[in-house]
Amino acid sequence: MVVHRAMLRRIYDWCIDAAHKPYALWIMASVAFAESSFFPVPPDVMLIPMSLARPQRAWLYASVCTAASVLGGMLGYAIGALLYDSLGHWLIEFYHLSDKVEAFRASYAEWGALIIIGKGLTPIPYKLVTITSGFAGFNIWLFVVCSIIARGGRFFVAAVLLNRYGDWIRVRIEKHLTFWVLLGAAVLVLGFVIVYWLL
Repeated sequence: MVVHRAMLRRIYDWCIDAAHKPYALWIMASVAFAESSFFPVPPDVMLIPMSLARPQRAWLYASVCTAASVLGGMLGYAIGALLYDSLGHWLIEFYHLSDKVEAFRASYAEWGALIIIGKGLTPIPYKLVTITSGFAGFNIWLFVVCSIIARGGRFFVAAVLLNRYGDWIRVRIEKHLTFWVLLGAAVLVLGFVIVYWLL
């Protein structure tokens, strides 16, 4: 347990220190882009510690995450629309979500844009939304607008809290770092569980 705490602390300290490096924004943008189409780790793992290190830049970080996530979502859409039988199907299989795609696709007929906005604000893997949107032939421009609303809403809520209460939050996170990391991991896993069992 001591080893795990030390490792978590080193990772956390690296993310805090990275906020002051010129390459930090590029790494965070890359994670946000990849998470929307194929990568399992959300950009929050960098957005939160970087915003804690520099609360005054939380708005910039949220903007970068939003833009990169929407662009990554467009890649996911293209995978679903053009490459579903190969790459898209493989990604869905990799995350064990193949039996959910048809149900998710069918729900577009009834709920449309609300599906994209609602799922984009939750811990449900956004790549399922983006790939299935392309596969379902959802209007690309409406998809982009909904993605901006969903991803922007998620990241800017974090920005508001971290900008306003960053110092207070940082003290509590650093005091119970293991708990907060485990909670974050549990939320990530919960997203996959919700998709697998409830959708």
